[in-house]
Amino acid sequence: MTNDSLADFDRIEFSAEGRTAPVYRLGTGPAVIVISEMPGITPAVAGFARTVAGVGLTAVMPHLFGVDGKDPLDARIPALGAVSTIARAIVPACISREFTVLATGKSSPVVRWLRALGAAEHERCGGPGIGAVGMCFTGGFALAMAADDRLIAPVLSQPSLPFGVSRNRTHNIDISPADLATVKNRCATGDLGVLGLRFAGDRACPPARFRWLAEQLGDAFTAIEIPDDAANPDALAPPHSVLTEHLVDAPGEPTRAALDEVLDLFRRRLLPTG
Repeated sequence: MTNDSLADFDRIEFSAEGRTAPVYRLGTGPAVIVISEMPGITPAVAGFARTVAGVGLTAVMPHLFGVDGKDPLDARIPALGAVSTIARAIVPACISREFTVLATGKSSPVVRWLRALGAAEHERCGGPGIGAVGMCFTGGFALAMAADDRLIAPVLSQPSLPFGVSRNRTHNIDISPADLATVKNRCATGDLGVLGLRFAGDRACPPARFRWLAEQLGDAFTAIEIPDDAANPDALAPPHSVLTEHLVDAPGEPTRAALDEVLDLFRRRLLPTG
């Protein structure tokens, strides 16, 4: 894979909550906010967004960190290039006030900007509501965004915050008590279902996090846990990124089945049936 120019996406600058950043759009129909994993909007993340647009939706990719379109393996020594690219993205993010990395019981401040983006895209695109996919570092953002009832199709792919190995971090996710209470109420009334994806052996998204989500959200939380040996063997990192770097996009593959579950959720919730 090489760097992606993102030339087929429309690029705008979106301002809200004191933050202005690029946003990339592709497609027509109700909006799905595609929140990139570390180290940013990679070619694989853009490819996922194109798949979302291909089913009749508008894929909306906000810039949160990193270099948009950069392939982390585009270097003389791919492994070193990936480490360098991730470090250049994650270090500023970890010290930024926009992101809550270590603390428990907090939604990252950038979630307010993402909610504003979702509201604007819902007004622009129409439909019954919006979808959102958070990945890795941003996995929990999709859950916190669901405190706004415009979000009706949230997907948490390998949610990895808060970082840490103690029980109060692994048996938890980055969402404030107030946002969680709203999300739980929506789940209890049947207004919301939440889809979670992870590889079975992923230490960055430990099984305790999914158990906690099931305890909090009940039957409204659907967990898809994929065997590690189903991950793309050509990826350099251990199995982690279900929808992007570790996806094996072929019929019968467990990661492809997980992607199909995500797309089916968006179709059911966002696209008209009549």
